[in-house]
Amino acid sequence: MTYIARPAVILASLAAILGGCQTAPTAESGFLTAYDGLAGREDTIRASIRERRDDAVATTIDAVHLDPAQMVGQAASGLTEAETALVLREVDRQVCYEVSERFTIVDQPQGAARVRVGVTGVRPTGQAASGVSAVANALIPGPGSFRVPGSTGGLAAEAELVDPQGRQVAALAWARNANVLGTDTPSLSRVGDALQMAEPFGDAVGDAIAPKDRAVRDIPSPDPCAVYGPRTQPAGFLTRMVTGLYVPEVNTGSPTDKPKE
Repeated sequence: MTYIARPAVILASLAAILGGCQTAPTAESGFLTAYDGLAGREDTIRASIRERRDDAVATTIDAVHLDPAQMVGQAASGLTEAETALVLREVDRQVCYEVSERFTIVDQPQGAARVRVGVTGVRPTGQAASGVSAVANALIPGPGSFRVPGSTGGLAAEAELVDPQGRQVAALAWARNANVLGTDTPSLSRVGDALQMAEPFGDAVGDAIAPKDRAVRDIPSPDPCAVYGPRTQPAGFLTRMVTGLYVPEVNTGSPTDKPKE
C-alpha cells in the first residue's frame, strides 16, 4: 500500500534531520584580548560556542560597564548605515538585559570591570525568499516555521569580561545561523535573522561571563536597560502571528531611540 505523507509530517521529518545542524565555528577576529583557552561546547545543537572563564576572579566582580558593541573587520560590509546601527543596537539591548540580571551595571568604566562586545559577522537574510516562506507557513499548519534553503541569515560575535586593569576574565566566541526549520521567523529585512540571533547571543554572554553559582537577579530598579524600551515587545509577537514575518521596527523598538554612550 502506498501512503502519501502530509506536509506537516514531511516538515517534521526534515526538522529532525536539519534541527541538529550546528553552525560552523568562525575564525578568530582579533577582537578579544586573548583567545588562549577557548573551549568548544558540545551541548549546543544550533550555535557554535567557544568560551573560557576564570571563576575565581569572576566571583569577585559585581560592578561592570558595558562598552557599546562595535563592528569588527568587514562585519558591516554590504550593510547600510541604518542596518549596521540596528544590529549594534539590538546586540547592545540583549546583552544589557542578560548582564543586568547577573551584575550591577554602572555608567562609568573607571574602576569597574568592562564587558566588550564585537560583531564579527552578519549573514544577510534573503528578502524575497522570506516572503515566500511566510506564505508557505500560512498554508502549512503545524508548529515552527519553514525557511527557503539558502536564504537564511545569521550573526557571529565575540564578547569578553575584563577586570579594571584590562585583564581578560572570561571570553566568548559565538555564531549562529537561522535554521531552515525551527522557530526562526522569516523577515523582509536583510538583517532580520541577525537581529533575531542577538537574543540567544545575549543569553550566551550572560552565561559565559558569570560564575555558574551566581543566581539570576530580579530586574534592577531603575532598570539600567530602560533606554532600549520595554524588555518585552508584545506588538512584535502579534505581528509575527498575523503576518508570519519578523519586523525589526516592531520587535526591537524605534531605531531612533539611541542608547547612552
